[in-house]
Amino acid sequence: MLRRPLPHHPRRIILIKSHSAGIGDILRSSAAWAVLKKRWPDAELHLIFLTRWPGYPSEELISGHHLLHSAHFLPLQESRFAGMRGVGPKGWRSLLPELRRLGREIRPDLIVDHEPHGIETAIASRILRAQSHHAATVGVAQVLGRGLFYDHAGPSFARYARERALPLPMDYTERDFAALAALGLEREEQQINLIETEAGRAWRLANLSRFDDRHVLGLNIGCGTPGAEYRRPSIDLLVESLGPVYLPQNVVIVLSGSPAEIYINMRFISDYRRRWGGGRNIIDYAGMTSLGELTGLISGCHVFVSSDSGPYHMSVALAVPTVVLFQENFPSAYHKQRGVHILVAPTTDILGDLLFKKFNGSSQ
Repeated sequence: MLRRPLPHHPRRIILIKSHSAGIGDILRSSAAWAVLKKRWPDAELHLIFLTRWPGYPSEELISGHHLLHSAHFLPLQESRFAGMRGVGPKGWRSLLPELRRLGREIRPDLIVDHEPHGIETAIASRILRAQSHHAATVGVAQVLGRGLFYDHAGPSFARYARERALPLPMDYTERDFAALAALGLEREEQQINLIETEAGRAWRLANLSRFDDRHVLGLNIGCGTPGAEYRRPSIDLLVESLGPVYLPQNVVIVLSGSPAEIYINMRFISDYRRRWGGGRNIIDYAGMTSLGELTGLISGCHVFVSSDSGPYHMSVALAVPTVVLFQENFPSAYHKQRGVHILVAPTTDILGDLLFKKFNGSSQ
């Protein structure tokens, strides 16, 4: 493959992702999108996501992300071929026409594959490259020989971290910058990014504007997905910690969550009322918002408290003061920036004191 030079001023950039369709995982990439837009403000960013979870809720929100010109979620049909798990001939027969079509329609002059492992995205980058006579490809030389798939390759994660004195395992947000290193682009503390959608603003005005004279505390207990329950903070911790915040009666607690999390929110409300009485200022919106509308719920909060789940990353990206509750130490999932408080297995006193100070003006 004749190596193509990098464009000086790319006009259309395709970004390839595949690892996870979770909203937090995809939002992590928005820091890289922001850096690309800073370097080339007029460039169009087109996301192509090869997904094993077609129709996942994150598709709606990411498709409307303000930094992207377009987003395309192409199903990967996995099967077993020659005794190996992967995308076999049947899967590629459906994927190839879509990749070729997108290559012709977008007409990229730069293609960036952010994935460090797996053959699918590397092949996709070659297919997209073939639709243009000048598009250069960029990838990550994570394992021996992988860099040969691309015109230019950034370092492996281990080398990238070592050269920048970063700890391993590396912050998930940082990983996308291994590929961008081939373009001479650095993160430079860029954080993830999201803005309130039009649907979110309409929802916030319709549902939260009546609380303009009160503090709104958002609470996402979360983790209703099977297998993720271990990430959920205990109900007793939340009840005991939030009681002193609620008692002054100037705080509204707004619960969010997916339909699968309605039952856990109901348990929280029941236990809260039994412990502290009242409960008139607790409102449960679980299962009642799309992800776009959830941007409005979160934007309307003075503080957003969440487990390690998608809404946590949305709150950080929206620059809302965020308290995230981890059940165990997980540094690669942390967002280290002003306004984000990371608590690992906190006690009632620690969480309660932090929230009490926030709502009484003695802490930022």
